[in-house]
Amino acid sequence: MMTLIISMFSFALSMSISPGPVNFTTLSSAMNYGFKNTFAFVSGATIGFSLLLAAVCFGLAQLFNSYPILLDLITAAGSLLLLWMGWKIFAAQPEQVNIQAVAKAPNFMQGVLMQWLNPKAWIAAFAGAAAFSVRQKNSDLILFIAIYFVVCYLSLLCWAILGEKMAVFLKQSHRVKIMNRVMGIALMLIAVDIGMSRLLG
Repeated sequence: MMTLIISMFSFALSMSISPGPVNFTTLSSAMNYGFKNTFAFVSGATIGFSLLLAAVCFGLAQLFNSYPILLDLITAAGSLLLLWMGWKIFAAQPEQVNIQAVAKAPNFMQGVLMQWLNPKAWIAAFAGAAAFSVRQKNSDLILFIAIYFVVCYLSLLCWAILGEKMAVFLKQSHRVKIMNRVMGIALMLIAVDIGMSRLLG
């Protein structure tokens, strides 16, 4: 059992902590709006992915195997969402933490939606479900979902803390705007790459 738990933890950590659309958005949000104002997005992204993983583990994968066009539609919608989020990051202006910042920071539902339209999240969910459903035990899958929930939450919180620390290091100057431009362009390039890869593949 301990070997299984370590394997689940390692898989979840490698997928959660590595750079990706949600992590970039978390980093940018915390850098521009602060850790507290980013917490709702982090919570939404974590819960959203956990629900996605549960759905895939307990039957949704079969639906996509039967109707692969659904994955194409999700990829297209996800690419558009990532382009929009990338533009928002690109155009973001560093602000003091206030009511205006709260309104502009990505919210809980955006976190949920971004995971469900994030191709990286779907890949992680399908790969995890395939890897840990070998023994055909629901208890294994429930354990995997629980471990992933904790690891995902902690990983996104680390990105949020990093973002807030970066804002202090950059002293909220024009250098923050440069970072926003770089991360925004990176996210938009990821969106284009995901969309083109699916289209050409």
